[in-house]
Amino acid sequence: MAPKAEKKPAEKAPPAEKKLPKDFSAAAAGEKKKKKAKKSVETHKIYIFKEASRLARYNKKPTITSGEIQTAVRLVLSGELAKHAVSEGTKAVTKFTSS
Repeated sequence: MAPKAEKKPAEKAPPAEKKLPKDFSAAAAGEKKKKKAKKSVETHKIYIFKEASRLARYNKKPTITSGEIQTAVRLVLSGELAKHAVSEGTKAVTKFTSS
């Protein structure tokens, strides 16, 4: 029988290096990045909510129903925009209740 070749113990793989972002070198040098300012988006939701809650209070109701929201939308938004908003809202409520 031929002599068996001696087996060497398995070598450990070198630890995987963490991949750093390309801009990391600048951050490591002590330079701080300027944070991007949030773009302000103008919405009417708070005005509609306040008006709807006011309408509910006038009618001595504890909850805001779709009727109050619809009326508030008509009061807060102007003409054609209010019509479209009401129709979209009605469509969304119908879709939600049917599913």
